[in-house]
Amino acid sequence: MEIEYASDKVKLQCTSVKAANKLFGGNKALTVNLLARINALANADNIKDIICQPAFRFHALKNKHGRNLEGYFAIDVKSIREPWRIILQPLNQERHPYEPCNIDEIAEIVRVVEIMEVSKHYE
Repeated sequence: MEIEYASDKVKLQCTSVKAANKLFGGNKALTVNLLARINALANADNIKDIICQPAFRFHALKNKHGRNLEGYFAIDVKSIREPWRIILQPLNQERHPYEPCNIDEIAEIVRVVEIMEVSKHYE
């Protein structure tokens, strides 16, 4: 699967051990897990390969605090016990978001995702 990044900063956090370590305050376990998740995304044929793995806990995001998150999804960086999530959006072949984004219907054809952020989304 192809991975796009919302910004150069997000790309650096997801591809650089040093930047990821800084993001996680030196927590090497989170750094290793983030890089492993990015690698898993890159090696997946489509988003369904990620959805069907329970360890990723792929889930849709809801609108929160006035932030429109329709069409965005999250996967755990490490586990549900950790607050860190990778926020991503499926994109079509033209690199545009699916509208509407019915993930159950498009999972087998999504081969591009954009990572919006790596954050403690629920805090």
